[in-house]
Amino acid sequence: MKLITWNVQWCRGVDGRVDAARVVADAKRLADFDVLCLQEIADNFPDPLLGGHTGEDQFARLAALLPGYAAVPGIAVDHPAPGGRRRRFGNILLSRLPVLQTFAHLLPYPADQDVPSMPRVAVEAVVEAPFGPVRVITTHLEYFSLRKRSAQVDALRAIYAEGYGYARDPRITTDDGGPYQTLPRPAATIITGDFNLEYTDPLHARMQAPFGDGTPPLYDAWDVAHPGDAYPPTFRIYEKETPDQAEQHCDFIFVSDPLRARVRDVRVDTLTQVSDHQPVVLTLG
Repeated sequence: MKLITWNVQWCRGVDGRVDAARVVADAKRLADFDVLCLQEIADNFPDPLLGGHTGEDQFARLAALLPGYAAVPGIAVDHPAPGGRRRRFGNILLSRLPVLQTFAHLLPYPADQDVPSMPRVAVEAVVEAPFGPVRVITTHLEYFSLRKRSAQVDALRAIYAEGYGYARDPRITTDDGGPYQTLPRPAATIITGDFNLEYTDPLHARMQAPFGDGTPPLYDAWDVAHPGDAYPPTFRIYEKETPDQAEQHCDFIFVSDPLRARVRDVRVDTLTQVSDHQPVVLTLG
């Protein structure tokens, strides 16, 4: 199973060009991916609201560019706009593996009016991998507000632990095909995306902290594949706010214990300039 996570900056490259087809082509160059997790997808935010954006519905556009993949959008921002068409911003998960179940998790948004912010969401799909079902959760955490970002990290941990509770007690309580239908929740979990925090940030360690209820901890897949190696930069390599701005390391893939032994490789493509972030590729076997 191959997965790519990538903050694609509304499909805008370092050259300022917005092109969803170029993003998909570059992702295909990186890997024959089964699951593609993209952050910062926009609909109806024409330039200058988002630089270079034409206002196209990128959720629909990306789905059209990948026939054979199920598209699971995660809308975090949903605003009214002139003409009646709404403005939307968030994440999308695209899977060519069968999608068994999906969830949209609105993340905490505690008041912190001293800095700009936007709502955040984690989108989840349970996909049927060759070795069994896997929960894939992709998200994009708050950038400016530490208070919000901290709450969102704790929420991700709670979302993971809640699902694990169902995996620990996998009884089918309702099997009638209706809205109360019970579907299995696997223990195998991937949580990935742009966390807007450094590898050395205490919140990175918090993602991997033990649980008090017996839920197995999460692991950074990079550390599993490359123990002791420095984490490569994933942001501000080419597009900087000031010439001396430091590179950042903020796009991660966390895996649960059932998948830790299946991690074959994690790599960061530090060369592409199709976005201001760099894509991260996970291979499970």
